[in-house]
Amino acid sequence: MAHRKEKLSLGAFLMFTGHHVAAWRHPDASDSQTLADFVDFARAAEAAKFDAVFLADGVALRAADIDASRHKAHSGVYPFEPLTLLSALAATTSRIGLVATASTSFTEPFNLARQFASLDRLSDGRAGWNLVTSGEPGSALNFGHAAPIPHAERYARAEEFADVVLRLWDSFEDDAFVRDRAAGLYFDSDKLHFLDHVGKYYRVKGPLNIPRSPQGRPVLVQAGSSEPGKELAARTAEVIFTAQQTLAEAVAFYADVKGRLAKYGRAPDELKILPGVFPVVGRSEAEAQDKFGQLQALISPEVGLNLLAAFLGDPDIVNHPVDGPIPAPKPTEGGKSRQALIVDLARRENLTIRDLYLRIAGARGHWQIVGTPTQIADQLEERFQNYGADGFNIMSPILPTGLTDFIELVLPELRRRNLFRTEYEGRTLREHLGLRRPANSFRFPHADAAE
Repeated sequence: MAHRKEKLSLGAFLMFTGHHVAAWRHPDASDSQTLADFVDFARAAEAAKFDAVFLADGVALRAADIDASRHKAHSGVYPFEPLTLLSALAATTSRIGLVATASTSFTEPFNLARQFASLDRLSDGRAGWNLVTSGEPGSALNFGHAAPIPHAERYARAEEFADVVLRLWDSFEDDAFVRDRAAGLYFDSDKLHFLDHVGKYYRVKGPLNIPRSPQGRPVLVQAGSSEPGKELAARTAEVIFTAQQTLAEAVAFYADVKGRLAKYGRAPDELKILPGVFPVVGRSEAEAQDKFGQLQALISPEVGLNLLAAFLGDPDIVNHPVDGPIPAPKPTEGGKSRQALIVDLARRENLTIRDLYLRIAGARGHWQIVGTPTQIADQLEERFQNYGADGFNIMSPILPTGLTDFIELVLPELRRRNLFRTEYEGRTLREHLGLRRPANSFRFPHADAAE
C-alpha cells in the first residue's frame, strides 16, 4: 500500500481527571478543578504540537451520576463551561487550536455564532465549534422542555442552526473595515451582509456584529455518527469526531462519509475524520496491562451499571443479572449511533452486562488500546494508512499522567515514522489541520471556495 503523503492530526481531549470512569479515584489523577490545571494540560499539548485541545460539555448532571452518588459516584461534574475556559486558555497559549462543544438544542444561533466568533478573534484564528445535539433528559428539563427533543427533530433543528451560524460568521467581508479616519468611514457598508433568515425553527435578521477572524471563521466539528449525523457532517462539517471499534468499521465509516461530500460540491480533503482513541501506554506490555488493571479495579458495579444504562438508554438494565447477556435494545431518543455501537460490541464479543460495562468504562465506546509505544503507534498507523482516519482525538485515561505518557512515549515513535509534525507550520487551527480558509459565503454564494 502506498503511504499517505500528509501527516496525521492529533487532538488532546481533556476530560475531567481523565477519561476512565474511575480516573478520579487513582492517586496519579489531578483534581482538575482549577484554571491552572487546564493551563498546564493545554501548554503540554501545545509544546507537543497537538493540533488542538478539545473540550466536551453537558448542560445537566446526568441521571447516572445522581443515582451513583448515593453509592460510589464517578465525576460527572464539569469544572468549567468550555467557552469560558477556552477564552482563558487563549490568553495562556499561542498556537494550539481550541475546540469547544456546544449544543444546538438549547441555545440560539446568534448567541453561539457571536461567542465562537469572539473566541476565534481572541485566539487569532484558533477556535473550533463541536456541534452536538442533546438527548439527555435532564438537559431538556433545564431548558423548559417536558421531555427530550426527538432525535429526528434535533437533527432537523441542527441543520438549520448550522446554516444560520455559518452565514452569520460571514456577515462582514475580510476587507470591510477600512477605518478611514479622514473620511470618517469605519467600514464599507457594501461589504456588510444581512442574513434575513426565516426558517422552520429560527428567524434571524443579522448581521453578526463581529468581524471575521484570521482563519475566516471557526472550524466546524461534528460529533454525530447516526444517519442524519453523517449527512449533516457531509454537508457542513470540517472535522468529525467519531467512534469505531474495529479497522473494518473505521474504513467503512470513512468511505461512507467522504463519499457523500461530492453531492454537496465538496472535495474529500475538506473534511477530516478524527476518531477518539483511549491509549494506555507502558514501557512494556506488562506495565501497560498493569496500569489498565489498576484503573479497572477501581470501578464499582453501581457506577458501571449506571454508565451502561446511560449509553444504552435503558435504566432498567440495572435489574438484569449482571453476568447475563444484555437485553434487546430499547428505542431511544438519545445517542442512537453510540447505542448501536455498544450493542454490536456486546454481541460480537459475546459480552455479559458486567463485561460490557468494564469494556466501556475507559473509552465509553471509543477505540481502546493497551500496549507499548510501538504497539500503539503500529495500530494508529494501520488505521491511518488504510484510510480509517485522518488523525485521532487522544482520550487520556488519567490526567495529567496519561497525556504525559502519550507525549513522551508514543509521539517520538510517530515522529520516527514521519507521521506527526515536529513543529507547527502555521498559526491557525485550519492551517494545523490542512483545511483551506473559506471564502465569504455572501461573496461566493454558490461555493465555499478558498481564498
